[in-house]
Amino acid sequence: MRIPPLLHPAPGKDGSRRFALSLQAGRTAILPGKTTPTWGFNGTFLGPTLRATRGDKVRMTVRNRLPETSTVHWHGVRLPAVMDGGPHQPVASGATWTPHWTLDQPAATAWYHPHPHGETAQHVYNGLAGMFILDDDTRPELPADYGVDDIPLILQDKKFDEDNAFTGRVLKGTFGILGDHVLVNGTFDPHLKVTTDHVRLRILNGSNARMYNLSFADRRTFHAVATDGGLLPAPVPVEELALTPGERAEVVVAFEPGERVVLRTVDNGVDIAEGDLDIIRFVAAPKLKPSPAPPATLSGPDPITPAADARVRHFVLNGHDAINGEPMDMTRIDEVVPAGAVEIWEVENHVYSHNFHIHEVAFRVLSVGDGKPAAYAQGRKDTVFVPGKSKVRLAVRFGTATDPKWPYMYHCHILRHEDSGMMGQFVLVEPGTERTVSRTLKAPHH
Repeated sequence: MRIPPLLHPAPGKDGSRRFALSLQAGRTAILPGKTTPTWGFNGTFLGPTLRATRGDKVRMTVRNRLPETSTVHWHGVRLPAVMDGGPHQPVASGATWTPHWTLDQPAATAWYHPHPHGETAQHVYNGLAGMFILDDDTRPELPADYGVDDIPLILQDKKFDEDNAFTGRVLKGTFGILGDHVLVNGTFDPHLKVTTDHVRLRILNGSNARMYNLSFADRRTFHAVATDGGLLPAPVPVEELALTPGERAEVVVAFEPGERVVLRTVDNGVDIAEGDLDIIRFVAAPKLKPSPAPPATLSGPDPITPAADARVRHFVLNGHDAINGEPMDMTRIDEVVPAGAVEIWEVENHVYSHNFHIHEVAFRVLSVGDGKPAAYAQGRKDTVFVPGKSKVRLAVRFGTATDPKWPYMYHCHILRHEDSGMMGQFVLVEPGTERTVSRTLKAPHH
């Protein structure tokens, strides 16, 4: 299996870590035979793993060498709206974008991907995605040697035509693409040579629509240690773990010398999880080096707890192209939120499967339908599955970077739905000024 290269530049004289990303087209050997036309960052397919630490000044140089406009959104990273990389920060073909911010959030596994309005599904499907590892000073005893016992797994499903080109219509049907080939870090039918007795897997669902309901073929127990927004309070033993598009999880798996086992996605009856598919085969060496087992407790951040009188906002997902009956409008501000607030957002789904992602924030899932979320999903998150004909309640903590003119997004992260208009916009403002903020942008920033 291919391991994405690690970009972890040393701080410069000004204390900044400087990253350079180039969006480009090329061809990649994926299936036997002909190469596949693909897009990537700093290469032909996917992108390098970025790494930075809380407190770092981060400076990005993003060059677009594609034949069309795109963007780069830092999914799961908390930063000012003007640096967010959503549809209001387009990078034209041949242009360069230089966002910068100071990293200030707990350790987590984030990622980066395009977010052009109406084109996100195709750009991600072409191959534009990469992982972004955020560290902090809390260093629990977990496997931490990147590429050895700390392994990124970017999961994407594809369809191929007879010439090995990606096929399928990303904006057709209920969900767009549900592929029959699963790639891991851009590798088809991968295997990983295991050299340690415990391995930490940072799993990213980078697919357009598919839910991965992950389990090992031998039904072994493994331990979830982190969700989208960081570490859990304690490891959670699981036999299955489900991720919808945009969600991440970190797990630790124990191995015995010489064993072989397959990680699979198992059809659980959900419409976006159809089919049982093998994902990756682990092949353990005859002798394994010691690596940390999950400790009894972890250093996850405190739970997000709303006040008894917290503001409650309601969102209805009906069909695939609107929220609260309104399709996305780049000139309309849907919600105005006071900076630093903790609110309750209720997301009600009247139809088939959706999920819900909020830029900039961290949230805790309070309930799914009439019950609690799975134990492994009770940490800080930014993306959540909203099952068909159900409601989820979220305790949402907002950041403090105010800007009444540059919005953040909230949307379904099934990319066919996002591109079709199931998205809204909010701004963060100084508390007490909410009523004075314009709900209209004169024109899209691009």
